Amino acid sequence: MAKEEITAEVQQLVETELRKGASNSRIANLLDLPYKEAVDIIETIKEDLRPDVGDEIIFSFRDEPMEGVIEKLLTNSAIVRINWNHSSERMHDLVEEKTVVNFKDIEGFKNQVDEE
Repeated sequence: MAKEEITAEVQQLVETELRKGASNSRIANLLDLPYKEAVDIIETIKEDLRPDVGDEIIFSFRDEPMEGVIEKLLTNSAIVRINWNHSSERMHDLVEEKTVVNFKDIEGFKNQVDEE
């Protein structure tokens, strides 16, 4: 399946499962595809999924909506500067100016949400 053949449904499923930390074999099973073909799709989607420094992200902390800008990437997480204009005021006492957000906890990217 070439990159242009990846449907929105497949993209969403793979992204969701990757954020949950699902194995390639589980994702292949969910897609009902041979392992090798599924890995090609997973790798293509992973390349597009990994955030970059400067990305504006949306995430939740203790079920409160939060937004911030990635300042540094770690292996499976990022250092994020909180945007308090678009984040829950209730979190001011609990969260510093910056926090660590696991990639799996990123709910979306600000530019993707604005486009929809």
